[in-house]
Amino acid sequence: MSRNPRRLSGLCFLLLLTLVCFTPVVASAQTIARCGEGWLEKIDGYYVLHLKGTHYEMGYQQGALLKEDVRKNMYNLLNEKGDMTLIDLGPVKLKPRQAIETVVQIQKPYTPQKYVDEMRGLAAGAEIAYEDVRATNFIPEMFHCSGFSIANSATKDGTLYHGRVLDYACDWGLQDHAVLVVAEPKGGIPFVNVSYAGFIGSVTGMNMQSVSIGEMGGRGLGHWSGVPMAFLVREVLETAKDLDEAIAVFRDNYRTCEYYYVIADGKTNRSVGMATSWEKMELIQPGEAHPLLPNPVKDSALLSAGDRYQELSKRVKQGYGEFTAESAIELMSRPVAMKSNLHNVLFEPKSTKLWVANASSDGKPAANQKYYGFQLSELLKRKPDSSAPVYPMPTGQAVSQKTE
Repeated sequence: MSRNPRRLSGLCFLLLLTLVCFTPVVASAQTIARCGEGWLEKIDGYYVLHLKGTHYEMGYQQGALLKEDVRKNMYNLLNEKGDMTLIDLGPVKLKPRQAIETVVQIQKPYTPQKYVDEMRGLAAGAEIAYEDVRATNFIPEMFHCSGFSIANSATKDGTLYHGRVLDYACDWGLQDHAVLVVAEPKGGIPFVNVSYAGFIGSVTGMNMQSVSIGEMGGRGLGHWSGVPMAFLVREVLETAKDLDEAIAVFRDNYRTCEYYYVIADGKTNRSVGMATSWEKMELIQPGEAHPLLPNPVKDSALLSAGDRYQELSKRVKQGYGEFTAESAIELMSRPVAMKSNLHNVLFEPKSTKLWVANASSDGKPAANQKYYGFQLSELLKRKPDSSAPVYPMPTGQAVSQKTE
């Protein structure tokens, strides 16, 4: 399946290369609370949410442990901002909630039951309406995002890095509810998801098989008959053991709208850019020229638009062969990142290290904020403080009744 991708969204960019890393250090940590096998902590002031169990259980843990953040975030998205904004849905303008409910009904047959269970668990844990959780989790279908990644001779020691720039509505306040989710799904691959309270899907993440992925949006609004994009990305994190399996998730499922991805595999130093729509799918290899990407760089996949693409290409050429993690992060600085820069992430998939920055509360771009360093393999070894408060999980019988 192959086609030329349409004009890349002005909101987003993606890039692939390889670099060197600096070591994440935990300066301070505090366990906030526990729930079943899940628990919430703050590391250097950043919320880190540990989830473990079935999908319903993980949803319940998030809802219970982040109850106030979930409620505030959803109220703001669905009632405050959602009530003031109009979405173009073809010739009709709708408020986001109206548009989302339309999308939800179309996508019901394509939404995996395990993610429905997780949303129901989240609603129960946070003690809010399931319909609100569902509507919030379909927002990524309406508003498109961004990302980047890098590899091989382009870096100082050949280490694969995958960077991700998310330019997405800083004025919606998502950054005030930022959370790093460390998940151990029953029967699945442990993964880290750079997310926000109340969301179970993903647009930015990496798993313990050293597979990382970032998404950016394109066009095709209105083609909703498929698996929601954020759940496809989540499926990659839970199930893909290598790059080929990650690609297969998109190839073998019904897709929606038009999205672009960079996927990387730190075990093999392979990476790829990918353009998908409801009808076509195209792979763009590192260093490969494309009519919309006229300045390829060896061992690099640079997907962006307009002046930002030109600036990104120029920066990669200037630093070629010398990139480290520190200098790779600088590739994400303004103006490659837009004013609406919500979060930036740099992955080193082989070591499972990552660095995360979020926009400030007053909307200043993530590129200008502090980067927090983490390592998934180390986060999975962490244990909660046994003296922290405990929120009870529902009984097994109650869970089975709610997921039927």
